[in-house]
Amino acid sequence: MDIVLAVMLVGVAGIGAQWLAWRANAPAIVLMAVAGILLGPVFGLLRPEETFGDIYQPAISLAVGIILFEGGLQLKFDELRELSKGVRRLVFPGVVFAWTLGFLAAWQLAGLSVPTALVFSGIMVVTGPTVIMPLLRQAKLTSRPATLLRWEGIVNDPIGALLAVFVFEILHLTHPGGEGATLFQAAGSLVIGTTLSAVWGWLLGFFVAQSFRRGWVPEFLKTPVLLSLVLACFGMANGVQEEGGLLAVTVMGVTIANSKLPSINQLRQFKENIAILFVSGVFVMLTANLTFDVLFSLTWKDILFVAAMLVLVRPLAVQASLAGTAIEKNERRLVSWIAPRGIVAVAVSGLFAAKMVELGYEDGAKMVPLAFAMVFATVLAHGFSIGPLAKRWGLAQVGRPGVLIIGASPWSAELGAKLKELKVPVLIADSSYRALRQAKNKGLETFYGEILSEVSEHHIEFVKYDTVLALTGNESHNALVCTDLAHEMDRSRTYQLSSRGQEEHRRNLSYAVQGRPLFAEPIGLEGLMRRHYGGWGFQLTKLSDEYPPETFLEAIGEESLIVAVERDGQLLFTTQNGSLKPKLKDKVLAFVPPAVIEGRSRREPKSEEVEQLEAAKEEALSDLEEASGLTPS
Repeated sequence: MDIVLAVMLVGVAGIGAQWLAWRANAPAIVLMAVAGILLGPVFGLLRPEETFGDIYQPAISLAVGIILFEGGLQLKFDELRELSKGVRRLVFPGVVFAWTLGFLAAWQLAGLSVPTALVFSGIMVVTGPTVIMPLLRQAKLTSRPATLLRWEGIVNDPIGALLAVFVFEILHLTHPGGEGATLFQAAGSLVIGTTLSAVWGWLLGFFVAQSFRRGWVPEFLKTPVLLSLVLACFGMANGVQEEGGLLAVTVMGVTIANSKLPSINQLRQFKENIAILFVSGVFVMLTANLTFDVLFSLTWKDILFVAAMLVLVRPLAVQASLAGTAIEKNERRLVSWIAPRGIVAVAVSGLFAAKMVELGYEDGAKMVPLAFAMVFATVLAHGFSIGPLAKRWGLAQVGRPGVLIIGASPWSAELGAKLKELKVPVLIADSSYRALRQAKNKGLETFYGEILSEVSEHHIEFVKYDTVLALTGNESHNALVCTDLAHEMDRSRTYQLSSRGQEEHRRNLSYAVQGRPLFAEPIGLEGLMRRHYGGWGFQLTKLSDEYPPETFLEAIGEESLIVAVERDGQLLFTTQNGSLKPKLKDKVLAFVPPAVIEGRSRREPKSEEVEQLEAAKEEALSDLEEASGLTPS
């Protein structure tokens, strides 16, 4: 097959599987595996190793290196705090426990020879970002178990590969046809090579951070320079120590992630996009490269080995590693079960299988089908179980997603209270403690602090919310919040107040940095506050055959503001660039004038009530002026 056509098939199949998984809320890694099997063994449309020839293995290796670097960019030491001991224990002695128990299973159950079992069990300690990241994105875990699984998967990936290198180098050097080296010499060579690889990764990461911070690299070249240096890091480290490039790029990524670069978010998002492309492509290529001979070469002993790795080796290794730590019981149970293997396990197994056969260990050929069996078994078992188990154990978002409101005011507090009536979780965030008072009085959850601070990530479970409403009086701050959280929430679910909308004007913000303008007409917080103190209020109405949309719209009048509509269990907000027309069976939340509010007394307020109203108005507008620089009148 033509290489261009092959790349097209891989790209369409991989990204198509990711999109279908998003639409169906299914494990993406499972659909990518299915896509690869359909293209390869089933229909015979794609044979990557034959099509790409000599560049197949190097391309896979480079892709894995970039994926691991992107994973390292996600690892910030600030995340660890009370979890640092748990992460350390999962690495050591966790890797030792997993390696030892995995060796016993491979030796006794799969029937591998001792040398082959040692190499293969070393590879099987990896979990890896190629499968962990899609699972975490799908399951929406809370931060603690997600942090444990992410750190373990990314840190243990190069460690597992290096364990295989360690055993193989000893076998190679002590083999009758080898160099006659001692165990001490082989171990010393590996330690030196590993140390040099780690130092090389740290030096390049430090150099990138310093050069970007000091302005030695222009903005338009930062991403190309970074990608070039990642490839250099991987290639040169591999030249020093086989598979040392995996460790080097991981260390480089972690170094940059913790250097507090101002442009780190842009770099991280670009690298994540590349990683998604590579994960999709590489996994499709690896599964498409399978044959039915490989798939059907497994025996009942191999199946028993896979089952033991899932239900005995992993749980025992994790429980022993985390004993005596502050990790909660349910968190341990989830981490004990979730350990999907992915690209690194398959790629490294394929590399060492051929080398073991060359050394005379014929059972080395079994490493490839066993690796794929582990990948498919863990991807299917963990991919379909992580969501239900996490929800059952209280470690994931349960129920309908919530709304995160940025900017506390009497108006946003009233809105939050109405959304709460719809059983929608609401969190109101503001850097003014006094401004949060009304929200607290209404029983709403609040966050006192700057939402754009990195500290907020440690106090807010963002997975609980899928919508952002930026409702401060400062439109520039609203836009910045929407832009910053768009990657977390999805830009289509970020809304902001804007008194000028998105029309072209020199005082307007660019549409590219704004959230979706809330309401059909431009209106800012000051305008809403004037209406609020003028007696306007929220009205929640269920439309039906007896009270159709036409009657409802006529009743509230053109002056009223439709805020949101609940339709088929989904909350939709009104925007300027999309008409939201109420339909039958909708629940409509509108902000309406006093005359429209049902049952409202039309009597004139007493003078004492007037004084209280004016005092409350002055206090609220004072808060608004302090927060945004507006001058209320």
